[in-house]
Amino acid sequence: MNPLIAPSILASDFANLEREIKMINESQADWIHVDVMDGMFVPNISFGMPVVEAVKRHASKPLDVHLMIVQPERYVDAFQQAGAYSITIHAEACPHLHRNVQQIKALGCKAGVALNPHTPVSVLENIIGDVDLVLIMSVNPGFGGQKFIPNTYRKIEHLRKLIDDHNSKALIEIDGGVNQDNAKALLDAGANVLVAGNFVFSSPDPKGVIARLKAVS
Repeated sequence: MNPLIAPSILASDFANLEREIKMINESQADWIHVDVMDGMFVPNISFGMPVVEAVKRHASKPLDVHLMIVQPERYVDAFQQAGAYSITIHAEACPHLHRNVQQIKALGCKAGVALNPHTPVSVLENIIGDVDLVLIMSVNPGFGGQKFIPNTYRKIEHLRKLIDDHNSKALIEIDGGVNQDNAKALLDAGANVLVAGNFVFSSPDPKGVIARLKAVS
């Protein structure tokens, strides 16, 4: 099965964001991945609701919003109103994860949970049936262009077993260092959604890169 492809606009040209969104609209991408960083949960700051609203005005693909922020429950309503299709929060940032997932679902959004590289998939055992998406960070969150962490493959396999054992419908999304060289291995391990930032936007032919990732099976 071919993966869902979610280009990350964190790597796009912010001065020409409308042009970048139009490119994604015209490509074979499935989602637009939006990385929100607060400078606290991660050591970088990206953008907030006004930029998501602006992206939504031009986007014809669903917005896959990844909140790398502390206390995300304060802002999920605002991101839903800004146009999010899915909202992913970090397990490490949520002491009341079940409540937070239910809050997202009550807004009508797909609910995702992200795991940092050091976080085992076992933390999701009692909630895997409630989530629509699990995002595995294959780099440490906060910066684009990092090197892919090889242990990600084993982690995906563990997560795939957890999902299957609990008859969950959750998709497995991979974020960080995804490219043509590791895409097939990620899918073979059990991934469904590939986020790609620098690999797409640093290419002279980003639509071609997206098409080639989409064709991996």
